[in-house]
Amino acid sequence: MAQINVSHLTFSYEGSFDNIFEDVSFSIDTDWKLGLLGRNGKGKTTFLRLLQGRYSYRGTISAQAVFDYFPYTVSERQMQLSAAEFMEELKAGCEQWRVIRELERLGHGPEILYRSFAGLSLGEQTKILLAVLFSGEQDFLLIDEPTNHLDQASRENVKRYLASKKGFILVSHDRNLLDCCVDHVLVLNRRTIELQSGNFTTWWENKQRRDQFVQAENEKHLREIGKLKQAAARTARWADKNESTKIGFDPIEEHDRRKDTRGYIGAKTKKAQSRVKQMEKRIHREIEEKEGLLADLEQPTDLKIVPLRHHKDTLVNMREYGLKYQDARAPLFADLTFSVSQGQRIAIHGGNGCGKSTLLKMILHKAGAGEEENLFRAAVCETGVCETASGLVISYVNQDTSVLRGSISTFCRKRNLEESLFCAILRQLDMERGQFLKEMEEYSEGQKKKVLVAASLLTPAHLYVWDEPLNYMDVFSRMQIEKMILDYEPTMLFVEHDAKFRETIATGTIVL
Repeated sequence: MAQINVSHLTFSYEGSFDNIFEDVSFSIDTDWKLGLLGRNGKGKTTFLRLLQGRYSYRGTISAQAVFDYFPYTVSERQMQLSAAEFMEELKAGCEQWRVIRELERLGHGPEILYRSFAGLSLGEQTKILLAVLFSGEQDFLLIDEPTNHLDQASRENVKRYLASKKGFILVSHDRNLLDCCVDHVLVLNRRTIELQSGNFTTWWENKQRRDQFVQAENEKHLREIGKLKQAAARTARWADKNESTKIGFDPIEEHDRRKDTRGYIGAKTKKAQSRVKQMEKRIHREIEEKEGLLADLEQPTDLKIVPLRHHKDTLVNMREYGLKYQDARAPLFADLTFSVSQGQRIAIHGGNGCGKSTLLKMILHKAGAGEEENLFRAAVCETGVCETASGLVISYVNQDTSVLRGSISTFCRKRNLEESLFCAILRQLDMERGQFLKEMEEYSEGQKKKVLVAASLLTPAHLYVWDEPLNYMDVFSRMQIEKMILDYEPTMLFVEHDAKFRETIATGTIVL
């Protein structure tokens, strides 16, 4: 057992206006299975990088552990090789037999180690990198979003593996994974940092109770401030009115008043003015107590979407449909029959490499949605029938965020989006205004996903085709999107491995 001690940590990126961490202190145990939670852009990945010594900072971080970080960075040169050829470059001393053993635990055979890394699906690439990470024995693991792009079976394998292991920090927005694998949570709130024992559900229930208490206290303070302001205003008006009667009076109207009454009126006025000052002090005191109450309160704004209504009820129709890559021996799938009608939200479910993304891209091609899909079409053979309604407008979220380059303004011009409305949606998804001035290459993966989802929400469509839209996206944004979909009921065809999201919004599931 050892400690990782963080003392008075302060860090900001060069050129940034705000500190990511400011005078932060806490300690964690290397035997803990620690979940690291927080909104996108709050510094989760940055903290893992600081533990590795990647950045300069003020304060101290002391640890005796040897860290290893996931995901590994794979270079362009390595992408053209097989993983067996470069995995020792990722992890020194990595032994191939250990990697094969871990691949089997993750539900995959060793053959993918010997295929071109670039030719593998994102899920297969992730499994290889996890197998390399897990092939060590004594490392303290810093695991950043390990289940993105993984199918349900692989996620279950990762859950079981992590649940049996001690000594890691896990960044994840998968609620099921966090519940199964962690025994402590470190939460990067809006203004504070919170360390607590338990899993995600324990923390979330505590947070909801605390938020309810904070809201009740805030309302109580607001009522008290309102009452004090009204009382102070009444007393001030009375004092001003009384003060005006000190000099001059009508001897007929006020026959019982003498000239020496002036001192008496002045004393009463002074007393009232003193009472006003005391009330003002109480108001300031109440305001000071109220300040900070709502600092960490999550109050997500309701999102909106404007789905179009098509003149046909059935938007996509497939009969005994199959797809096969031209150079592959076996088809991705065959004899697939289903349809998508207006108002339905159909989840495409299945293992990595079974053709989920390929199927979505083929539907895009049939509807004439995008040049890249036409290029993709040439490498795929199809059987059976795949039809889309004429004039079908599709809004697409790609699982790949690497296409995002340049500024928000450039992105909006290319997509014909109203920039002010687009930025308003990003603000509703809790993206800071300062991010709008940056190039999108500098965004975290979660922030890039928010850009793609915001663009889709701003694009009226008959059908929303989303390919793993929630990868890297924080829990609060996931809940916002869930609520929006249930409120507006758009027609959707989507792939998403977050089981809780799928169970919440899908009206039907197609298993490949």
